[in-house]
Amino acid sequence: MTFSVAIAGASGYAGGEVLRLLAGHPEFEVTTVTAHSNAGALLGEVHPHLRDFAHMRLVETTAENLAGHDVVFLALPHGASGAIAAQLPADVLVIDCGADHRLESKADWDAFYGGDHAGAWAYGIPELLVSTGSTDVAGIATGKPAKQRDALAGVKRIAAPGCNASAVSLALAPGIAAGIIEPTDIVSVLAVGPSGAGKAARVDLLGSELMGSANPYAVGGVHRHTPEILQNLRKAMAGSTGDSAGEVSVSMTPVLVPMARGILATSTARLKPGVTAAQVRAAWETAYANESFVQVLPAGQFPRSGDTTGANTCLIGLAIDERVGRVIVVSALDNLVKGTAGAAIQSANIALGLPEGMGLSVNGVAP
Repeated sequence: MTFSVAIAGASGYAGGEVLRLLAGHPEFEVTTVTAHSNAGALLGEVHPHLRDFAHMRLVETTAENLAGHDVVFLALPHGASGAIAAQLPADVLVIDCGADHRLESKADWDAFYGGDHAGAWAYGIPELLVSTGSTDVAGIATGKPAKQRDALAGVKRIAAPGCNASAVSLALAPGIAAGIIEPTDIVSVLAVGPSGAGKAARVDLLGSELMGSANPYAVGGVHRHTPEILQNLRKAMAGSTGDSAGEVSVSMTPVLVPMARGILATSTARLKPGVTAAQVRAAWETAYANESFVQVLPAGQFPRSGDTTGANTCLIGLAIDERVGRVIVVSALDNLVKGTAGAAIQSANIALGLPEGMGLSVNGVAP
């Protein structure tokens, strides 16, 4: 069966990446592409690398133009998806690649975004651990956590994740779920490519501003992906009831670096007393043992951001700093693929009952 697909915001980076991946998807047929300021242009004029779709003409982003499709991907700025989505029929599968439907808490939305809170949809990181809530007296998990993919089968509304949130959440969830790290002493520093900020022209994203420099931004706990990370880790927490009641704190500092795409996140957390190196590696390897798109590297190996370019893959390396009793988790992913468009397509596959990896690759592009 072939599903008809519309992509809103197809002229941007995220929309363009959805298109690039769908060009190799055997069951999705892109029939409509929309834009705002680029409406009326041929797709090949704004995305000259997408030759399969170069002949398609961008139309206005309206509910009328998006309706009548089996699947709609919304690749719009935050605050723009909620109103459009509310006008689409309930039987259409809608995947929001923006932020509008990620956060469950209205207070978090008000604090980090502002404007109307559109409500939360099923969250699109299939591999994310969700605690079953059982622990022993030491707080170590005794039950086997579930995965977020269980919440995606058959749904019609999916919120694709934030890219930084994906890198940090996938890196830390195994330790949180196993109850072997202190959830209130987590620090994460991320090297981030500027494509995560979108395609709109900004002085701080000019090549002349970025080349030869590393530039921190959103310093001091104000990055908009912070509440999303906390929401994810609370649900993974050993002993959690799944209602975001667990106490977690993350100090996150992103740094723009001169690479077009990619994230390399270095996250550290204090180990609970008595936790061994073997327990640490077992927690991460068990969590992702059967996952194609999240892979734990052998001991002593660490990923590079470039290893994931173009792939729907998150690679993870582990180390323990025994002198200070902390675990170091280095995670790498392509912010436009596993961090956005790839996660969206992977989640759509699950929702429609298709093979989860259809149209997606674990292989990066090098050099």
